[in-house]
Amino acid sequence: MKNVRSLLPAVQCQPVLALILLAALAGCSRKAEAPPPAGPAEVGVYVLKTQRQAFTTELPGRTSAFLTADIRPQVGGIVQKRLFTEGATVKAGQVLYQLDPSTYQAAQASAQATLARNRATAGAAEVTAGRNAELVRIDAVSKQLNDQSQAALAQAQADVATAQASVETARINLGFTRITAPISGRIGTSAVTPGALVTANQTTALATIQQLDPLYVDVTQSSAEVLRLKRDFAAGRLTRSGPDAARIRLILEDGSRYAREGRLQFAGLSVNATTGAVTLRATVPNPDGLLLPGMYVRAVVEEGVDEDALLAPQQGIQRDAVGRATALVVDAEDKVVRRQVTVGRAVGNRWVVQKGLNAGDRLLVEGSMRARVGEKVKPVTVDVPEAPTGAGAAPTGAAGSAPAATGNMPAAAGTAPQAAAAAPAAAR
Repeated sequence: MKNVRSLLPAVQCQPVLALILLAALAGCSRKAEAPPPAGPAEVGVYVLKTQRQAFTTELPGRTSAFLTADIRPQVGGIVQKRLFTEGATVKAGQVLYQLDPSTYQAAQASAQATLARNRATAGAAEVTAGRNAELVRIDAVSKQLNDQSQAALAQAQADVATAQASVETARINLGFTRITAPISGRIGTSAVTPGALVTANQTTALATIQQLDPLYVDVTQSSAEVLRLKRDFAAGRLTRSGPDAARIRLILEDGSRYAREGRLQFAGLSVNATTGAVTLRATVPNPDGLLLPGMYVRAVVEEGVDEDALLAPQQGIQRDAVGRATALVVDAEDKVVRRQVTVGRAVGNRWVVQKGLNAGDRLLVEGSMRARVGEKVKPVTVDVPEAPTGAGAAPTGAAGSAPAATGNMPAAAGTAPQAAAAAPAAAR
């Protein structure tokens, strides 16, 4: 029994040693079967190319009536009738008020009577002057008498002309008792009612007429932006937009787009010393009367065209610690290279690249976390859809037309891109 007990520890240790040996062998096997090192990281690249790009800017503005006429009486009198409906559309020449005409009718009759008397006097003077002219040739009357008769005739004829003018004045004043609309448009509220006494050229207008189709839109822009735009044109960075250069579109107060396009009429000739801005005026058709004077709008104005704009997707442009714009590019050897770039305004989800990148460069836009500068990668060309350019976008549906850009500028380090207004057609 003693010998049997002495052998038990040795027998019990043998399974443990076997397990340890098997584990060591398995570890060596797994180490021998370890996978080979991974290949170059796969990244998405976007191939840059130049394109024709139209640029727009969005400017604040207000609408104003195309024509405005304050209705005031040109003669005094009592208002007998109001002959229009407040708020209605009136036509030029339409009678709006009727004043009491009796006083002016009497004045016209008196002027006509005076004219008749002066004509009779002139007729008698003409007969006398003619007779004396015949008699003076045979010395039947003196030359002095003949001269006096000729002078009397001339005076009588002048009195006739004066009387004719008085008749015409009386006729005009009588016509002024019918107050008519000088322009076509919508008429506002009436400041007087029948029975009111009005005077010639009084300060208070009887009513106001506004022509609302077309409508003016007055917008303002920074003089600094005008200067920048002029320099871009002078340097050849921008060109004129052609026949559509003066085209504008409106965004209304509720954010909706106005369906009809307008045209720029002129740019201000001077800068407002208080605001440092230049005023632009445009006309916009308003046949349905949707726009009213005094409305706040935003006008999208075309600036110009860059014939060789280089647009880079925004996800391919980063900022370094000091705020400089940088980009990762895959070179001809499929190695990642970091470049410092200069970008301008935003076009939807893209930046306009001014320096640092060229057409044909492969910009890294996907998988940048897997890429290291100087290391080889496996580039895969991807397409980055263009995002809508928002309110400042020019339509691109027409063949050969250029997509538009808003007047956005790149953001500072660590901030999101912010929109900055750019100067429009005032530089034209």
